[in-house]
Amino acid sequence: MTSPNRVADFYAEYDRHPGDRVRLFAAIANHLDAVQVLYPGSYVDIAPSVWFETVVYADLDRRAAKFFANEDQVQVLVDAKRAAGGHADPIADISFHHLDYREQLPLEDESTDLLISLYAGFISEHCTRYLRIGGHLLVNPSHGDAAMASINPSYELSAVVTARSGDYAVRTDGLDGYLVPKKPQAITRERLLELGRGIAYTKSPFAYLFQRVA
Repeated sequence: MTSPNRVADFYAEYDRHPGDRVRLFAAIANHLDAVQVLYPGSYVDIAPSVWFETVVYADLDRRAAKFFANEDQVQVLVDAKRAAGGHADPIADISFHHLDYREQLPLEDESTDLLISLYAGFISEHCTRYLRIGGHLLVNPSHGDAAMASINPSYELSAVVTARSGDYAVRTDGLDGYLVPKKPQAITRERLLELGRGIAYTKSPFAYLFQRVA
């Protein structure tokens, strides 16, 4: 069996957000009843697997492919983190696809409860098809995908994720005060694709949760 120290060293070589994303997904898991998760553009962020039963990762980055190719180390690390967090089922179901998420992923349409879009472009444009109606999109405002979701009639804002001193909270109050541009402007799909970045809003949480309604 791979030693815990070797696993920790292996992950530390890649991890860009030590501990931080684990806290983020703990907050999301406490708010949502989700089992099947899709994480396109994941790089090596395995934090969702600490809290969710089944997570499918997809990334074109060769470093991510190298990381996930070490299946035993990744599994040991995740299972240890799940056990340490008191998860009832210490065994996580992890799969990785070395693919561009803009291509066809080996998933059934509407098979996912949670779609994750963090710093990876317009994931909702290409991967909403895999999210079931009633499922949720977790998206941050960095690359414009939150703005894209806000004008997509398939989505409704259901919550925001706030961050303070490294802790995260999911809030459902005062949602009307979010997604209000600082400057009057027409927000269109074409404009967002041209900009390739987010819109400046009057209030900016860490991330948004949108529910797929159609």
